[in-house]
Amino acid sequence: MIPIPVVVCVVGGWCVVYLTDTLLKSSSSVKNGYESWLSSNGLALSPFHIRWQTGLFNRLFARCARLNPHFLFLWFSAGMVFGVVAMFGSVVLLSRTLMQTLAQMMSDSPEGSNEQMLQVVVPGVNLPISQLAYFFIAILISGVIHEFGHGVAALREQVRLNGFGIFVFVIYPGAFVDLFTTHLHLISPIQQLRIFCAGVWHNFVLCVVALSFLLLLPLFLFPLYSTGPGAVVTEVVEGSAASGLRGLFVGDLVTQLEDCPVQGVEDWHSCIRQLSQSAQTGYCVHSASLHLSWAAGRVYRRLDGTMECCSNGSLSDLCFSYSNNLESKLYACLPARKTMESSRTCRSNADCQTDFTPSLCVVPSLENQTRLIRVRHPPQSHMLFLGYPMHLQLAVGLTNFIPRFGFLHFDLPVVMETFCKYLVSLSGALAVVNAVPCFALDGQWILTSFLEATLSSLVTEKNNRELLGFFILLGGSTLLAANVALGLWMVTAR
Repeated sequence: MIPIPVVVCVVGGWCVVYLTDTLLKSSSSVKNGYESWLSSNGLALSPFHIRWQTGLFNRLFARCARLNPHFLFLWFSAGMVFGVVAMFGSVVLLSRTLMQTLAQMMSDSPEGSNEQMLQVVVPGVNLPISQLAYFFIAILISGVIHEFGHGVAALREQVRLNGFGIFVFVIYPGAFVDLFTTHLHLISPIQQLRIFCAGVWHNFVLCVVALSFLLLLPLFLFPLYSTGPGAVVTEVVEGSAASGLRGLFVGDLVTQLEDCPVQGVEDWHSCIRQLSQSAQTGYCVHSASLHLSWAAGRVYRRLDGTMECCSNGSLSDLCFSYSNNLESKLYACLPARKTMESSRTCRSNADCQTDFTPSLCVVPSLENQTRLIRVRHPPQSHMLFLGYPMHLQLAVGLTNFIPRFGFLHFDLPVVMETFCKYLVSLSGALAVVNAVPCFALDGQWILTSFLEATLSSLVTEKNNRELLGFFILLGGSTLLAANVALGLWMVTAR
């Protein structure tokens, strides 16, 4: 569910703004001055929506529209082609996402939801509060670049630009351009397409630029930071299973999870995913050190069906299962750290027959989905994590970048990397969503102009073309609304 404090703050803040606006407008002494001030500053207020419009940037738009006419023609023509392809592609992508969401709802398993390309983002639910600044700045920049494309393309096609503005709807920021609609209706459908497709085209370009910068970031930071030996810990959630005297600390270099090597953050996530999906790792222990549980008859079955043999109240001992040539399954209560610290990993007894000392493969007897994971972070002793692998992933923040000099901090690469990821995700998402043939989005105007440009000779009656466009828009709007509604339900209600 959406956290109650977030809802209270958002609704309470908008109530204060709207009530203040209402009181000032209802006061006979300040009404005229207040409305005049709003109008002169381009401000407009309505419930959960505030917008600001100005003509200060009109000269900047006009200057950009006159830079290189031939290049701009090719640029926006390429954008027109991309916009039309994106309109059809967005329908395919939304259809696939809807099918994935429905399948996820039927499966009652949350694991597949992370594989979807499009997800509804709700601050405080699937967007950490600590990363709100990245989210809002990235979405505002994406919106400004989107509208910048519309504005420059419109001026290039001799459509007057009335102004540029920024708005906030509930908590989401955005931008807009105000075009002179009479001029829009006078130009050809192809010219209209160049204008309407410019927004999604610029979002796509911004996405590619941010992705390229993200991929080349190790090269840009090479004089100051190195990469490759492992993943550096930048944050450990206080009170989590990864914290404590034997846990991880900021600055530790993680090199291995069990027998899975970690050379970067992607390896860390991959290893955790691999460990959570495979059976619990075993450890080679000398046969002489094995002994039955303190009372073999006291081995008992847990509620989930797994076995427990440590009933001595020790927090450092753990129940291990093993087999020998005489009996198929035996249990021993062993000190976990001593058993694991210098032992090789194994899957069966055959993996332990590499020396002259008889050894057996012992496997921790744990509850379902729980894993015992040995985290190597030299030169410190191994950290032993007992719990759900996903909790380890959420409890530790890491980066690929290792400072070459002592005065450098881990935050710079993390900030740059995180911001680029948000810019790629949000700018790409804006390109996809705005291209959908849906009422009130760019896709509506792209579709209308596309039908006029391609079907005017085949469907001579304009009313028939408009009727066809209406039904397509109705289908696209329904598809988008279904994705948003079900995605929001999946995020907040499950």
